[in-house]
Amino acid sequence: MDLGLAGKNAIITGSSRGIGRATALEFASEGVNVAICARGREALDKTRSDLEAKGVKVHAGTCDVSDAAALKAFLDGANAALGGVDILVNNPSGFGITDDEAGWEASLNIDMMATVRATWQVVPWMEERGGGAIVHISSISGLEGGGPPAYTAVKAALVAHANTMAAQLAPQGIRVNTVAPGSIEFPGGFWDKVKQQDREMYDATLATIPFGRMGSAEEIAAAIVFLSSPRASWISGAMLLVDGVQHKGIF
Repeated sequence: MDLGLAGKNAIITGSSRGIGRATALEFASEGVNVAICARGREALDKTRSDLEAKGVKVHAGTCDVSDAAALKAFLDGANAALGGVDILVNNPSGFGITDDEAGWEASLNIDMMATVRATWQVVPWMEERGGGAIVHISSISGLEGGGPPAYTAVKAALVAHANTMAAQLAPQGIRVNTVAPGSIEFPGGFWDKVKQQDREMYDATLATIPFGRMGSAEEIAAAIVFLSSPRASWISGAMLLVDGVQHKGIF
């Protein structure tokens, strides 16, 4: 299927590894020019090189997305380098898994406010181009109780924010959706570390997934890229579960 994305410009925040990196590579494979950011330079440079090998324009910058000024500077640079923005993927997570000031601060500043600020800044650029697509990365943890309070609450809030913005921005031709991954395993990621350090927790989580395995970053990336494409032109305000039936709620 031709997704109709060739020549589009996309920003993916938090994109040097895992879901962010896989998403940037999937976009580049579709002929999309990409802007990526991360806090660490080494992994960012490696991802940039891999993207450039696909023949697209690439802008890469180190950025702590919880720093409002740093995020603004990265987004301004991306817009200038790419010559406009059609797609925004709000991907980073602070993984605020402790129920204390630090856990809540990480979730609110990285997951929530970086998403809100990036959306504020990018929307006028999309309006200038006649529309666009925004995808927030939430989690199935935001759909049910029992998870870390800060992480769970903010992931639920991302869904609410996306749905609200979808209604507000539809007249401008801007679609806003959410992808809610289940447990995703990739080298150096959360579940890879759990597998090495707490096999009992890993196996207990694996037992909740009917397919008998954890998902891959590439499987999440495919869903994100589809939702960002003209093929999903009538999809906005939606939350797409990509979890192998790990979440079993009706709604």
